[in-house]
Amino acid sequence: MAKKPVGAKLWIIPDSYLPDQSTGELKSHESACVLNLEPRSANVKLTVYFEDREPLEGFEVTCPPLRTLHIRLESLKNRHGEAIPVAKPMALKIESDVAVVVQHTRLDTTQPALALMTTMAFPLR
Repeated sequence: MAKKPVGAKLWIIPDSYLPDQSTGELKSHESACVLNLEPRSANVKLTVYFEDREPLEGFEVTCPPLRTLHIRLESLKNRHGEAIPVAKPMALKIESDVAVVVQHTRLDTTQPALALMTTMAFPLR
C-alpha cells in the first residue's frame, strides 16, 4: 500500500504584512515555515497579492527532503531581484511540487510590547 503524502501542494496565507519599523533589538518580520516530509526536495513558488497593485511573482526556494525551511519574507528576492514591499497589506500563495506543510509566523516589534503570532496556512490541494 502506497504511503499517503503529508501536507498539500497549494497553501494560502490571506494576511501578511512587513512593517517598515521596529523597536528594540528584535526586527519585525514574517516567515512562511515549510516542512517537507518527503524523500525528495520540494520546489516552492511564492506569489504575493496586494490590495492596490498586480501580484508579484517569481519567488522560488527549495526545501530539502525531510527538512524544514523558514522563509523570511523581508529578505526574499524574486528572479528579477525584486523584494516584497514593506508597509503594504498582502496575501501569499505558496505552491510546491511535492506535498508540504506550511505555517505562517509574525513577529511584530513596532511597539515596545512586542507580539508573536503563528497560524497554519490554509491548504487547498
